[in-house]
Amino acid sequence: MRNLFQIPFLVLTILLGGTVGLHLLTGQGILHSFYQAFILLATVGSQEPQPLTDATMVFIIVYLASGLGVFAYSAIQFGKVLVNADFRVLLERRRMERQINKLTGHFIICGFGRMGRELCSYLHQRRQPFVIIDENAELVTPEMRRDEWLFLQGDATQDDILQEAGIARARALTTVLPTNADNLYVVLSSRLLSGELQIVARASDDRAAQKMQQAGATRVINPLSSGAIRMARFMLSPSIENFVEVAESEGVDWEIADVHVPDDSPLVDQQLKETNLRQEGIMLLGVCRESGEKFFPPPGDLRIHSGDNLFAFGSSDNLRSLTDMMEVAP
Repeated sequence: MRNLFQIPFLVLTILLGGTVGLHLLTGQGILHSFYQAFILLATVGSQEPQPLTDATMVFIIVYLASGLGVFAYSAIQFGKVLVNADFRVLLERRRMERQINKLTGHFIICGFGRMGRELCSYLHQRRQPFVIIDENAELVTPEMRRDEWLFLQGDATQDDILQEAGIARARALTTVLPTNADNLYVVLSSRLLSGELQIVARASDDRAAQKMQQAGATRVINPLSSGAIRMARFMLSPSIENFVEVAESEGVDWEIADVHVPDDSPLVDQQLKETNLRQEGIMLLGVCRESGEKFFPPPGDLRIHSGDNLFAFGSSDNLRSLTDMMEVAP
């Protein structure tokens, strides 16, 4: 790209050299000499400089050869730009920016290490929109481009990168950067940019987890602790863990979802037994109030309030219809 900015200076240098040379050889004025140099370089000259001596002819030959060299160099540089990797990266980034600007209710993954890759694979299998933020653009694979994974190269701790990822329209953000300090900074920046955003962070110890929760993280996960607990559950109840693994496996049509009840939902003030959720193939596993009160499992006479979180189990299509139901006025 820098070589392109050299081309105008080369052309100007050739023109000035031609002007000075013609002025000295022909004795004509500077303006007339510049005019002659310009039309000669542009190959639209209608008359030769006078007097046309041997020295003048040799100068014109060298001058035109230099001009052709500059134009050939310019063409080569423009050709390089068209196939240059930097140019392709720029076009790819612009395309991703346009796609990200269209997203609403998507997920933001900060960090594309082993955990980040697994998170993205999980979301991709369930056809959920997401944006990856990582400083290493070389992590983007041909398979990711083929599947149109959205990737932003940048520092996830910077507000402008988070805004570029559409944090104001995002449903949730997960930060799985290598260090606790970076994850804490992302949590703090994200919470300041969006007060309602769901933020899930990774921490390597309890002290870091406590600080992240104080900074605004909705939930903090310690992979070592979570893995140990899951292993213990598998030893105690292997059948249940097998059931969860089947529910989370690729190609299975049913899953568990957390659905928020808005103020204008037709389910507000209805008892669970009065709803047709079970007829729609949806099983409610639990209800969590805004106050923090929990019902697991919920009784049939429990009334649904605005702001409740419903933990539902069913097929992907049925859970999507439940989400749509929340947004339909009675």
